[in-house]
Amino acid sequence: MKRSLKKLNEADGPVFKIHNDPRFTKIGKFLSHTGLDELPQLLNVIQGDMSIVGPRPLPIAEACKLTKSQQKRYAIKPGIISPWILNGYHSKSFAEWMKSDVEYTKKKSILYDMSIFLKMIPYILKLFFHELSIHFV
Repeated sequence: MKRSLKKLNEADGPVFKIHNDPRFTKIGKFLSHTGLDELPQLLNVIQGDMSIVGPRPLPIAEACKLTKSQQKRYAIKPGIISPWILNGYHSKSFAEWMKSDVEYTKKKSILYDMSIFLKMIPYILKLFFHELSIHFV
């Protein structure tokens, strides 16, 4: 289906994003738009394969297309929460997203991660209640 939807891609660069992706079921869209679909990633955090905060992992087909400088984002473990989400990720270009990830790898610390995590709480709550009002009111 992805090939037939390519013209609807809203992202630049090698990534594929459609805000109202027709491949989602109603519950799948709700889970995706609220971030609840990320909860299973906590198992990867527990196993030590991911962090709570860090660059978002990309699908392999997209990750293979990164430039050498963009690949510096792999210097640390991927994360569930990425700083670029707080900086208006849907309005940013792919190059800005990758730049943000590389900058994050240079600043990474427990205090920086805690500040990102704490800023993310109201953001997630806002998304959750917004999606609730759309789908169930």
